[in-house]
Amino acid sequence: MTREGILFVISAPSGTGKTSLCKEIVDIFPALRHSVSYTTRPMRTGEKDGADYHFVSSEKFAAMVEAGAFVEWAEVHGNRYGTALATLEQARVAGTDILLDIDCQGAAQLKASSAQAVFIFVLPPSLEELERRLRGRNTDHPEVIARRINNARDELSQAHWYDYLVVNDDFFQARDLLRAIILAESCRTTRLADVIGSVLNVD
Repeated sequence: MTREGILFVISAPSGTGKTSLCKEIVDIFPALRHSVSYTTRPMRTGEKDGADYHFVSSEKFAAMVEAGAFVEWAEVHGNRYGTALATLEQARVAGTDILLDIDCQGAAQLKASSAQAVFIFVLPPSLEELERRLRGRNTDHPEVIARRINNARDELSQAHWYDYLVVNDDFFQARDLLRAIILAESCRTTRLADVIGSVLNVD
């Protein structure tokens, strides 16, 4: 009996380093798939459709919402993001572990739906450091950065209900903590009941 795939949900304020951490973790665990969400935001330089996000129009996104295609969706910084139900269901049945990088609104929807998932929140060492990182990216206007900082305060107030907290002060230490969480969750007895049975049947 193949175990069901594990859904790892990671949230963090914009600029915390979540995207870079997720890419590192997927490289460490080749069998771990990064779920590709849908979004209405414009594609950034270096991004690829179908790899970073499924970039769709507002009309297409609205039609998918109406059809019940999303297990969660939310509007963040004026753009919509959503996770397709089919993506997670196919992975669960196939026993494929999924890394889902979503904001707090989407994570809260998943939590409220009683979805079987491991919720991880990545924090910046401070709001001052977060603002420094956002300005250092040179990708957003000052008013956008101010809005992201304000949103970060609200997002940090929700961190308490996540299963795990990781502070990204030192990138490599944060990466190792995420790796440890994924390894530990993969070894839970409830996920490996079939292994016990196979050992007992040997003799």
